[in-house]
Amino acid sequence: MSDRLIVALTGATGTAIGIRLLELLRNTSVETDLVMSRWARRTLLQETAYSVAEVEALATRVYPPSDQGAPISSGSFVTIGMVIVPCSMRTLAAIAHGLGDNLIHRAADVVLKERRRLVLAVRETPFSEIHLENMLKLARMGVVIAPPMPAFYSKPQSIDDLVTYSAARLLDQLDIHLEMPSRWAGLRPVRSR
Repeated sequence: MSDRLIVALTGATGTAIGIRLLELLRNTSVETDLVMSRWARRTLLQETAYSVAEVEALATRVYPPSDQGAPISSGSFVTIGMVIVPCSMRTLAAIAHGLGDNLIHRAADVVLKERRRLVLAVRETPFSEIHLENMLKLARMGVVIAPPMPAFYSKPQSIDDLVTYSAARLLDQLDIHLEMPSRWAGLRPVRSR
């Protein structure tokens, strides 16, 4: 199995989770191939203190979204799979309907046809019937639909804790398990006897 993972960021809110995912992978054997959509770059600047260049520096390789000839657009470029975080509803729809009009959509299509893991951190609320139908269609193909949901059993102390938890859970879906302080440790009994 390759130690390469395709990471894509789209224009939905939640770019901090995608950034944290890249940061978590920095000290592992996993190589990252990053694609950021035009709107991801815009959202990044609105939501975080990171520059596009700083985020790109976290990845092993970076491709522009218009580069349909990039290695990740070929099935012979072996990867663990792909995670799109955050995943906009436009990207979800394009993948569900086989529209490969940019490198993110094309790479996801390749991951599907090669039967590799595709994890979508969809970001929208509430979901419309169209969103749900697209998610169901992809889930039936084996795509993991994983909206970032906070967990409170670990008693997070900050938004950063919630972001880290969400990024680690997405990596779990790709069988990349990192030691995190927020891992489930069981609950204490309500009352001791």
